[in-house]
Amino acid sequence: MKKNKSWILLIVILAILFGVGVYFYIKTTNNNDNEQNYEAERTSAVNNNQENNYTNITQEENETTEEQKKQEENKQKEAEANQQKQQEEAKKQPQYKEEQLATFSTKIYSKDSARQNNIKITCNTLNNTTVKNGATFSFCNTVGKATSAKGYQEADVYDHNGNKTKGLGGGNCQVSSTLYNAVLAIPSLKVTERHEHSNDVPYVKDGKDAAVAYGSYDFKFINNTGNDIKIKASTDGSSVTISINSLKAI
Repeated sequence: MKKNKSWILLIVILAILFGVGVYFYIKTTNNNDNEQNYEAERTSAVNNNQENNYTNITQEENETTEEQKKQEENKQKEAEANQQKQQEEAKKQPQYKEEQLATFSTKIYSKDSARQNNIKITCNTLNNTTVKNGATFSFCNTVGKATSAKGYQEADVYDHNGNKTKGLGGGNCQVSSTLYNAVLAIPSLKVTERHEHSNDVPYVKDGKDAAVAYGSYDFKFINNTGNDIKIKASTDGSSVTISINSLKAI
């Protein structure tokens, strides 16, 4: 009888152990499945986020590209419109034919580099100056004051007593005197201001010079030719040449 009870107790214990084992096995399996499902869901969510981010980035890039294209197209259209406007305005502007009225040259006797420099600067400033019909030309207002900031250097000039001294813009008077002689060859150009030097100059005949000094002496004339005129001025280091051209409408 005791032997049978022992076997029954043993069987119950084994059954309990078996049941506990089955319970923990099932629980572990469920946990693993849940973890796998969670990981799968997590991975899926990450992938979805990456795909969404990629899609958003692609959309932004596409939008940026489209915007850039629109900006470039607008710039191109604006440039074409401006070009067309300029062409239309150019057509409206009167076209002129240049006809030379007079030209005059003077020889440069001094090879002083400062004087050569000043003459070149003044010729470049005077060149292509247009004087409207009926307008008064002023040499000093056109050329401006001789300053070192413009590149002018000190060269020989005459003072009021006819003595040579150094001054910024020395040589300018040869340019103004050359222009004066070109103006004299055109009867319809009326000289309204002209001054002689305080001493003789070698590049023109006596009484044919035109001294200039900004703020003191100027050379002026009125254009009564009936057309606008253009002044052409140049120097090659050996001479100064000035031509006056009439601008006749075509």
